[in-house]
Parts: sequence; structure tokens; C-alpha cells
Amino acid sequence: MLNRMTQLFPLWALLFSLLAYWQPALLVGGKDAIVPLLMLIMFGMGLSLTWEDFQRVLRQPGIIGLGLLLQYSLMPLLAFAIGIALQLPQELLVGLVLVGACPGGTASNVIAYLARADVALSVAITFASTLVVVVATPLLTWVYLGERIPVPIDGMLISLLQIVLLPVTVGCFLNTRFARQLAPLRDVFPLVSVAAIVVVIGIIVALNQGRIAQAGIAIFIAVVAHNGLGLASGYGIARLLRLDKKRARTLAIEVGMQNSGLAVVLARSGGFASPLTALPGAVSAVIHCLIGSALAAFWRSSAEQPPTG
Repeated sequence: MLNRMTQLFPLWALLFSLLAYWQPALLVGGKDAIVPLLMLIMFGMGLSLTWEDFQRVLRQPGIIGLGLLLQYSLMPLLAFAIGIALQLPQELLVGLVLVGACPGGTASNVIAYLARADVALSVAITFASTLVVVVATPLLTWVYLGERIPVPIDGMLISLLQIVLLPVTVGCFLNTRFARQLAPLRDVFPLVSVAAIVVVIGIIVALNQGRIAQAGIAIFIAVVAHNGLGLASGYGIARLLRLDKKRARTLAIEVGMQNSGLAVVLARSGGFASPLTALPGAVSAVIHCLIGSALAAFWRSSAEQPPTG
């Protein structure tokens, strides 16, 4: 029963998103709940890990480097190419490239957890991509757009420590010391995480309802294409390099899902003339979660099926 409800994650996410779009007043007041809910999910993620998981990942820095390389080379290039191909107005092109030039976010770790990917690797790549964002994002936006933007690295690192590293570390410590006693809690936490992320998605939709309403079909097509090609490329390249399916899924998620919230912040604070520059980031925040949830449900279902033959 719990498994079935967890596998229906994309349906709950879609229904809650539609509700939030239709009646945003029901959820906009929940803005302050986003961080505690994400911390709860990350704590549950930590309960699925041990110190050995992180030690294993850190012994393979090449995979983390591959994730960074694909994320910061492929995604801004795809954003620029898609924007030019769809003939997006300049302000929307700028916003889409900003999304592509951002690091991975908390949502990618959540999707990796729900997809039964390599969570320790996902957290490591997110952390590494956030550390280099202060150089990578301004450089990429200058290369593609000729714009110089400041990146609030201090606030990003504090958020990363608070939302990701602290609860994951606490959960990992407890699981390492009390694995047998915590087994019932580990069994139920995937469903708790699904409920929490569905609420977070709803709040994000409610907060961005106005921007979503003014978005044209072209920006939705652009964001879906950008996210889809990033996910497919990350997975395909990883498999071509003979990585196993679990790590390929992780790379796909880390490459294809950016910190869309950061893109919105940069669009607002970067001195861009048009408020429409923030639109691709706002739309991406929703699309990434919806596509990611569907992919997580599919991969989780595949991982749970017994091998044949």
C-alpha cells in the first residue's frame, strides 16, 4: 500500500499543482514551510545512507567531476540553442540561459532519493556544483549573454548547509548507529517525502501563479525541452561511459535539474531591464519537479521489479 502510494507521486504532484494554480490563496501562506519540509525530506534521505556511502563516492572524484562538466557545459549550451531555435525574445532567452548556468538544487537530491538513484553521489555533486557557482555562473552568462551578474554565494552555502548537509548528516549518523531500530522509520519515510515534496511543489506553483499565467506556450516548450534533453543527455553519456544504471540515473538528475530558484533570484537582482527574465526560472521550478517526479516514479518502479530470466 505504501509502495503504491509512493509510486503515484507524479499524479499527486500534478493534482496538487493544478489545485495550487486554481486556488493559490490556499497555499501561498505556506511559503515559510518550504525550508522545514525540505529539511524533513533530507533527514529521511540521510536515514537511507551510511558513512560508507559517502566514503565510496569520495573515492571516485572523477564521477563528481563528470557531473560538474556535463552540468556546466551542456545545460547553458542547450538553453542557448533552444532559445535561438524557438526565437525566444531576448529577455526570455536570458532567463533560460540563467537556468542552464545554475548549479543543481535541493530538488535534484529529493528526486534522486525517490528514484532510488545514488543519493550520496547526488548530494556530493550538488555540493560541488554550488561551490564552483561563484565562478561558473558569472562566466557562463558573460560568454553566452555578454552580461556580468553577481552570485549570492554566501546565502547559497548557508542554505545548502541548513537544508541539505545538516539534516542528511544527522540522518546518516542515526542510521549508522541505530540501523536496526530505525528500520520501520526508513520504510515509511519515502511516503513522507512524497507528501512533503508534493506540498512544496504546490506552494511553488501558488507563489508563481501570476508568472505562470503570463507565460506563453513557447517558454513552456523551451523549459520542457531543456529539462528533457538534459536528463536524457546525462543518462545517455553516463551509459556510454559504461557507468551502471544507478549512477547514470544520478547523473541524469543532477545534469537535468538546476536550482531554478537561484535563476529567479539572479534575474531579479542582476540588473536586467525586463521582469520577464525571471519567467523561465519560475516555470522551470514547476516543470523540473513535475518531470522529475514522473521519472522518479518510473525508475523507482523499475528498481523494485525483480529481475527476469
